[in-house]
Amino acid sequence: MLQLENLDPSVLLTSHGLIALLTLTALEIVLGIDNIIFISIISNSLSQKADQRKARQMGLALAMITRILLLLSLSWVMGLDEPFATVMGHSFSGRDVVLLAGGLFLIYKATAEIHEKVTGRKGKEKARKRAKGLASVVFQIILIDIVFSLDSVITAVGMSNEIIIMVLAVIIAVGVMMLAAGAISGFVEKHATVKVLALAFLVMIGVALLAEGMGEHFNKNYIYFAMGFSVLVEMLNLRMARNQIIEE
Repeated sequence: MLQLENLDPSVLLTSHGLIALLTLTALEIVLGIDNIIFISIISNSLSQKADQRKARQMGLALAMITRILLLLSLSWVMGLDEPFATVMGHSFSGRDVVLLAGGLFLIYKATAEIHEKVTGRKGKEKARKRAKGLASVVFQIILIDIVFSLDSVITAVGMSNEIIIMVLAVIIAVGVMMLAAGAISGFVEKHATVKVLALAFLVMIGVALLAEGMGEHFNKNYIYFAMGFSVLVEMLNLRMARNQIIEE
């Protein structure tokens, strides 16, 4: 088990340490894509641009703090894998419960947003934006941050045994996400089809979390590949539509 006294900065001066830092940072960014999508969509439910930006920054900052705190309490995190209850012959651990709750929450939020988008209830949507406050949005971001952070930390532990490398990777990755979140949020909100696509991805991720919570290992690389391919196709569709407008 990792201990705080193993926090040795000198490991960053070695080639092994630097390679581990770069690899883990890249992986944290990839694992954070679903978090960025959720934060972008939920923050756009606020009516004021300033509140949207504040919600994104607070959400990502809280994600970074949550992951660092989890890294500094690895004994507790790894203990979450210990079964504590059995239902119909299946043992559930603390991690399973968190994944199940997070999966259900993601599916509910994404499905509700897709329903509003498809039915086109613009008036009700505007009223909902006015009614929804910054605190409510931040609270929802905190809930899903806990789920994504747990997954991220467990992955980090499996790749490195140096706490300082894992903490720096999280800080750098969140910094990159903070820089990209505004552009991603604006792009998703501007293009309705992209937003529905992003929401569909969140449903897929929610189902994957439910599967993992039930003890079925799900390789998320398939989801990320599907996301990348779908986004590429959507970019081609947007480019084609733009060219048709120009020609007309």
